[in-house]
Amino acid sequence: QLRGLSERTQETYLRHVRQLAEYYDSSPDQISEEELRQYFLYLENDKQVAASTFTQALCGIKLFYEHTLGREWATLDLIRPRREKKLPVVLSVAEVSQVLRCVRRQRYRVCLGTIYSCGLRTQEGLDLQVCDIDGDRMMLHVRRGKGAKDRYVPLTEYTLKALRQYWNVHRHAEWLFPAPTQPGIPLANATKSMDSRGMQRAFQIALQESGIQKPATVKTLRHSYATHLLEAGVNLRVIQAYLGHSSPKTTAIYTH
Repeated sequence: QLRGLSERTQETYLRHVRQLAEYYDSSPDQISEEELRQYFLYLENDKQVAASTFTQALCGIKLFYEHTLGREWATLDLIRPRREKKLPVVLSVAEVSQVLRCVRRQRYRVCLGTIYSCGLRTQEGLDLQVCDIDGDRMMLHVRRGKGAKDRYVPLTEYTLKALRQYWNVHRHAEWLFPAPTQPGIPLANATKSMDSRGMQRAFQIALQESGIQKPATVKTLRHSYATHLLEAGVNLRVIQAYLGHSSPKTTAIYTH
């Protein structure tokens, strides 16, 4: 917390240190430098985790050993995640419509549609609040995105109408997408926003029913948004601002 990491990053780092402790069935402060080296070889060679997962594990474990325990181990400076140069999976405009039409529950369909039409990260979409909608200016206020940065993105008439229609279903005072409640308890009394797992499952079911063979995920909607803007002639710098990227190099991947 004192380092200023987001709550999700804190949870991720804690999880990776916990998994290290479980792997050796030992308190993490009792694990040796050689055991640590073997653990990262296990992640790379046996488990073959994605580069992003490897990076998260390295960052969390390195923070624990260097700052919590004060150990300056050379192994932690030696380890580097492999570099991947993967291009993102992209759905066409027609394919996005096809998948969204197959999403059965309104809450998931509207949230996924908003994520696509506004280029949001998954959690940014789930955490949207009623006060984030600026209908007069047709803008959406994204609060505390990656790096705790706020930004505004354009809001389409279609998305605004869908958001209003779904809000009329639950009329929660704060959340646009309140978490499902126990039977008999109205959505207006929900204490938090929706969880991502249910929406991820709903997307995969819809993808399968649509017959589209691409290995798409909810994140693919954001990639598709950026690609479609670029294909429509929108300036890359503008797309960078809409996506909330700190570096234009991150946005430039869509030129491929």
